[in-house]
Amino acid sequence: MSRLNLNHRLPLLQKQFYVALCIFFILTDSLARAQVNVEPNTAVLNEGDHTELLCRYAHHSITYCRIEIPGESKVFNLSPDWNKTPGFEYFGRGLTNGECGVKIAHVKAVNNGQVKCNLGVQGEELSATIDLVVALRPKQPLVELITKPDNEGYFSEGVTFQARCIVADGRPYGNITWYLDDEPANKHLSEMDYVTSSPTSNGLELTTTIQGISWILGPEDNNRKLVCRSHHQTDRDSLPPQEGSYHLLVRYAPLPQEDISVYGLYLEHTALINLTIRANPAPIIEWTIDGEVVRQSEKTGRFSAYAPQYLGQDMYNVTLLIAGLTLEDTTKTYQMRATNALGHTDYTVRISSSATPPSSGLEIGAIVGIVVAVAVLILIVLLVVFARATGRWCFGGATLNTDIGPDSEAQINPHLNEDFDGREFNNGEENIDTTHQTSEEPTPPVTDKLDSQKKADLKNNSNKTATATNGNGHANPAENKTNTSV
Repeated sequence: MSRLNLNHRLPLLQKQFYVALCIFFILTDSLARAQVNVEPNTAVLNEGDHTELLCRYAHHSITYCRIEIPGESKVFNLSPDWNKTPGFEYFGRGLTNGECGVKIAHVKAVNNGQVKCNLGVQGEELSATIDLVVALRPKQPLVELITKPDNEGYFSEGVTFQARCIVADGRPYGNITWYLDDEPANKHLSEMDYVTSSPTSNGLELTTTIQGISWILGPEDNNRKLVCRSHHQTDRDSLPPQEGSYHLLVRYAPLPQEDISVYGLYLEHTALINLTIRANPAPIIEWTIDGEVVRQSEKTGRFSAYAPQYLGQDMYNVTLLIAGLTLEDTTKTYQMRATNALGHTDYTVRISSSATPPSSGLEIGAIVGIVVAVAVLILIVLLVVFARATGRWCFGGATLNTDIGPDSEAQINPHLNEDFDGREFNNGEENIDTTHQTSEEPTPPVTDKLDSQKKADLKNNSNKTATATNGNGHANPAENKTNTSV
């Protein structure tokens, strides 16, 4: 039974759905036809700028175009041939194309607000608005101190400095950037706060921008200029961003330094030991030389301590005079203490009669010499290894037979050179030893030559004869002494 009721209700539900869909499309089309498009939605201009504002109805022609502009006493009924008010004229492609616009030759500050256009369409009036923002240059930035200086306008080193910049009454609001001298201030910045004031008597709504800055002051901050710079819509090449500034004054104790060494002093002459320190305010000096104290502007024995001389930018020159410098003076340790209202700092000074400080390492010339020597040594080793491996130069000769016994007549004649060809001279006559001449055959291996030599030695020992000597002391020409060279 319920299924039958459901089947009867389905057509009714479908009809209701289609009716609702039709109503939705009708309303949507009606809203679209009633819509007026504007260009632009918001116009941000400087006072005196030229602008064009347009309202458009795309579905039909319009019968009239009426525009209301803030600060103007009358409503403008515009058309292409309308030119009754100087500085205002119609803008668009004509009423038949559904366009209603206005050209403003010079925007005034009082024109800030909503521009309203009214279009006559088939006996009805359609409206739209355009936001016209006429920029108003804010006041000059103001740097306001949260951390206050002392009575003399100074801050102390280590103090957390806090300040804020106020850029008041801008339209639209201005932006803020911070600088220390000419460099961006990379310090902690708070979020920008925008405070909008209530409309004034002339209907102007203005905005004030506020931002804070903070950091711990150090010696490097003394005499620096903290700058707050505003950026705004009204900035031009001829009208640069506005600035507010504050001159920082910071006092600090004398800055420490590493141990100081002074060279080139002459023995038996007056020596001046000079060093430069940085402090604010000016320091008072006291020297201690191996336990002996010499105060500022005083003389003790051969030592005189001068008052610091200001060099500018918190720099001071400190001088100690030693009359008749001795070799013993160069072995002493000189302690100097600089004191001001913020504290004191000790400095250690050593002096020497040497012209230049001792080298802490090898000089460039020594390093180059070592490199060259190592390179030459490596080259020599490589050449020796190469010659030995390839049998060249002093490694190119054959191995000599050193196995010569006391009974062997085989020996090396030191008077014969490498060009010896087997010929022997006796009393100027040439004897040719044909026993050692061989035909042109390949040279046997060295081991074969050694074996042959041993056999020849054995044979000569068995056939040895006495040697006869003539009256002149010359050997018998018949005797042939054998020289063996392998």
